Amino acid sequence: MSDDADRASEYETMERAHAITQAARSMAKRSAVSLTHCLECGEKIPDKRRQAEPGCELCVQCKAGMEKKGGFWV
Repeated sequence: MSDDADRASEYETMERAHAITQAARSMAKRSAVSLTHCLECGEKIPDKRRQAEPGCELCVQCKAGMEKKGGFWV
C-alpha cells in the first residue's frame, strides 16, 4: 500500500514529465514553418496568423470549425 509520500513523489514525476513534454513541443512549434494556404479550404493564411502561430496549417475559420466539432488539427 502506498503512503502519501510515495503518491506525492509519483505525482511530482508525472507533472515533471508533462512539463518537459510541453516545453519540447513548444520549442519544436516555434521553429516550425507555417503553410501559406489552408489545408482545409485552400485560402491564403494571413502573414499575421502565420507569425503568431508558427507551424499553422489552417486558417482561423477552419481551425475554429475543427475545434468546435471536437477534432483537433495537430
